[in-house]
Amino acid sequence: MSKYTYAVLGAGRQGTSAAYDLAKFGEAKRIFLADLKEETAQHSAQRINRLVGREVATGTGLDVSDRTALDKFLPGVDVALSAVPYYFNLEITKACLAAGASMCDMGGHTGVVRQQLALDREATKAGVSIVPDCGMGPGLNVTMAIYAKDLLDEPHSVHIFDGGLPQDPIPPWNYQATFHINGLTNELDGQATFLRNGVLTPVDTLTEPEFIDFPPLGRLEADVTSGGMSTSPWTLEGQLQDYTNKTLRYPGHFEWLRAFKELGLFSEEAVKVNGKEVIPREVYHTLLEPKIRAEEIRDICVIRVVGSGLKDGKETTVTVDLVDTYDEETGFTAMERLTGWHCAIMMGFQARGQVPAGGVSMEVAVPAADFMDAVRERGIHFEVHFS
Repeated sequence: MSKYTYAVLGAGRQGTSAAYDLAKFGEAKRIFLADLKEETAQHSAQRINRLVGREVATGTGLDVSDRTALDKFLPGVDVALSAVPYYFNLEITKACLAAGASMCDMGGHTGVVRQQLALDREATKAGVSIVPDCGMGPGLNVTMAIYAKDLLDEPHSVHIFDGGLPQDPIPPWNYQATFHINGLTNELDGQATFLRNGVLTPVDTLTEPEFIDFPPLGRLEADVTSGGMSTSPWTLEGQLQDYTNKTLRYPGHFEWLRAFKELGLFSEEAVKVNGKEVIPREVYHTLLEPKIRAEEIRDICVIRVVGSGLKDGKETTVTVDLVDTYDEETGFTAMERLTGWHCAIMMGFQARGQVPAGGVSMEVAVPAADFMDAVRERGIHFEVHFS
């Protein structure tokens, strides 16, 4: 039965994937796709309507930085998704509150997420839920971490490893970009926050490499990146002794990135070159992005969560492995599916009133077991092993 009206702000890869999932599983009556480029939104809507076999999606042009335009667009929407860069999310959140719409987003900056969650009182009063920082990571990786933790009677540690990779890597990069390049660089810069011995601990990115064997890809390299856990380390303080997250890449890829970081290419502070000021990160993106972009992406995404603790009075390790690949039938990449669908699943829970009103951290918005049931319903394969 079609019940709910959804809005998706940003009709790019992940926004389109989320809208498709809402059309198929979210009991969608209407889905309004909005993008700065009206043609992009219309193309996305046409693709969704074709895939699901009904006229459910409509595309329109919208500048999300225009608050007046947002205020006209959002009334009547049950749940809105922000699939635009993170720096728009706070104002979009405020516009959703004013319109009486619940809101989910793809995050990208934990500081902005905290500002959104601080609007808890206003959201509660409006009777809507605000759930930032959904997607693959942060998002599904954290949901799986909570799932693994809950499978133990007395959990002690949870370690997350996740990554999106090309099925057929091409040297020297052995990588294809499947989301906004600035978001990619943000993950490689700054610090992550882990729990170590029960204490919140800052850890510099790209400083703790290790190797993980992950069939069917073989040996992968894992290292520290930032932002992939959102607010969950603070949520789990007092519940776990150790809680970490590392990103997976083909061996050798991180060596380039460590060198780029050491050179200062991730910096957003201007430097002078021949008397002219340039931003190193802008130069870096201009040179790198064409090398790691591809017209057609056939990828594979993997998430492994390893939890340890007591179960039935015995020391136990639980491993949850998830593998997803490019979908030939719909044309969605694995990254689009795991990112967009995590948001869409959350939005479905929000629309049905299963997420409490207020500013709600993604990791506690919905019981992890319920969320993983919805993941399984979509045909995304994961396995659970105890040892």
